Amino acid sequence: MEILFWSCLAFGVLMALVTLLIGDLGGAFDFLPHDLFEPVVLAGGITIFGGAGLLLARYSTLPSGGVYACAAAAAALGGLAMHFVYVRPMKNSENSVAYSIRDLEGKRAEVITSIPAVGFGEVLVRVGAGNANHIAESFDSEALAEGTKVVVVRVKDDVLGVSRLE
Repeated sequence: MEILFWSCLAFGVLMALVTLLIGDLGGAFDFLPHDLFEPVVLAGGITIFGGAGLLLARYSTLPSGGVYACAAAAAALGGLAMHFVYVRPMKNSENSVAYSIRDLEGKRAEVITSIPAVGFGEVLVRVGAGNANHIAESFDSEALAEGTKVVVVRVKDDVLGVSRLE
């Protein structure tokens, strides 16, 4: 009985270290029907089963069947907690800071390199938590000085058409 619990504990710790150092196992568990079978949840459950089994076998008066049942229940509860506290929120979180240049239409910007009436300059647009600078032209064919607040009216050929913000 102790060998099984030590094996589960060691396997769980080893899997956690491998996941930490190498990364997730990619799509290794994609064939399983639910994300309760994520490697993090499985490793956590197996580790909890081993650890709880060792503690219960050593410090409780439960018979071996009771130790297995309680260790399995602790593993299931720990796995569910890990799923709902860690895995599920991470799957729903934003995982990219990328944006499409088309998303900039309607955004406010500031001219950082003067834009002549006919020609190009540069604007600074706030995107997410950062800033991005882009080539811009005057949408209204009016010269825009550095520091002018503008709005992006259109995006054409990766050039922002901007107009003075009033």
